[in-house]
Formats: sequence, structure tokens, C-alpha cells
Amino acid sequence: MKIALYSRGVKPEHFSFFQSIIQLFETRNISFCVSEEMFETLDFLKINTPPTIYKNKIELDFYAPDFMISFGGDGTILDTVLLTKDSSIPVLGVNLGRLGFLANTSMSSFFEIFDKLERGAYKIEDRMLLEVNSNIPIFINENIALNDLAFLKANSSSMIEVEAFVNGEYLNTYFADGLIVSTSTGSTGYSLSCGGPILHPLTNSFVITPIAPHNLNIRPIVLPDSAILSFKVKGRSPEFLCTLDSRNTHITSQNVLSVQKSNDVFKLIQIDDDYFIKALKHKLHWGK
Repeated sequence: MKIALYSRGVKPEHFSFFQSIIQLFETRNISFCVSEEMFETLDFLKINTPPTIYKNKIELDFYAPDFMISFGGDGTILDTVLLTKDSSIPVLGVNLGRLGFLANTSMSSFFEIFDKLERGAYKIEDRMLLEVNSNIPIFINENIALNDLAFLKANSSSMIEVEAFVNGEYLNTYFADGLIVSTSTGSTGYSLSCGGPILHPLTNSFVITPIAPHNLNIRPIVLPDSAILSFKVKGRSPEFLCTLDSRNTHITSQNVLSVQKSNDVFKLIQIDDDYFIKALKHKLHWGK
């Protein structure tokens, strides 16, 4: 078994947890590689055989791990989307942060979950990714997202105008602080905090959610993943902020953006069949 480890960095309060993981790997002769930024914070550990260090997707693909373990929160898992695209490396999320809808394995249950991974007692979910393209290229080679695309006002307190089209047909002009285009997976993220609906992550739909809309009759809308969405952004500011998961850039009114379902998928490891219902109860306190 070959495992890739990824994290944005290890905090002192988690040192003993990671030392236990390294000891487990060495005891069971498990080969593993570590992202460069994670390894830089692991120099305190006692490692008998130094692991392979990968700096980018090319080096990770060359190592060819059986799966990747992401340590952090949901944002850390979003980082792994670009690392694993086109390579079908499944990802397990271990939650070191707060909420954790994607990173739903706790530190206390990690070693039990890892035993199940070794036995093959898990399933892999293919999560839909959205793909964004523009007449003026943005997010070069990084134009996919697991959670969402968002348009936000920048350098001005004034609202922006976002013209939206579905399969070429005019849908609406949103007068708002911004607009979110979310996948089903992302429906429990930024979209939810702005009043969007919760979708089961396997429903494979788009959600368009306005951010503080001026028109009170405007509500989020759910669209099939077969739709091709198009957007034009206007406003008093010459530039607008455009975010794609954890990445961001600036666009202008000259940009015409299209959003569609990507041909690629994100493979997420799940242990529990009822994880999503349990997440609603444990994370959002439903039923309490």
C-alpha cells in the first residue's frame, strides 16, 4: 500500500497524533509520501525512514499512491482537487478543524478508519466538479472546483449586476453583493450561509445563490448538471472578485464566463453509508 499525505501544516497540538501515524506506518511497512509544505512542519517527528516528498501534481502522479489522506478541514480537501485531478486518486478527509462536511473522519476515529481502509471496507463516491471558462482566460489549468464559483464586488461598496443565462436563454439579472454558483457538494458551504438550499452531494446539480440581493423576490434556484450557465458581471467598479474554491482572481465587465459540469470527478472515500444524514445531525444539530 502506498499513501500520500497532504496538509497545509501541522500545529503543535497535533504533534502526538502525527507521531502515532508515523509509528503505525513504520510498524506495518506502509510506504508513504508527504507534501512539501506538510513535511516542513514535521521535522520534530522521529521518522526512521524518510518519506518521499512531493512538490506538485507531477511528482505525486509519479509516486502513484493508492489513496491520499488530507489532514485539516474542508478547505484543505479543496486543495487536493487540483492535485488528484485526471489521476483518479481517492481522498480521505481527516478533520483537524471545525465543521468538516468533507473531512468527516475525526482524529479519535482515524486508526479504526485506517484499519477499514487496509481491509478495503470503504466506498468511493464520485463527486461532481464544475468547470469554468472565459473568453478572457482565467484560472489557467486550475479551472475546476468541487464547491463553488462566486462573483463578488471589489473596491466598491456598490452592488454589482450579474446577468445569468441557462443554455443561452436569459434567466435573470441579479442586483446583489455577489452571486454563488455551487455544486451539490458545495451547497453546505458558502451557498448555505447565504440562504441556499442543502442538497444531497450525490444529486449532481447546480445552485445559483445571490448574496444579499436587492430584489427580495429573488431566491436561489437549483438547475440540472446538464445545463451550461453563462454570466456577465457589471458595476461601478472596473474590476470584480471571482473566486473558485480557495482560489481567486479579478475579472472585468469584458469577461463572459461559462460554467458546466466537468468531465473529471473528485473521488471521496466514505466509510459510513449514512454519513450525510449524520453530518446534518452532528454538524448542524438537526433533530436536537
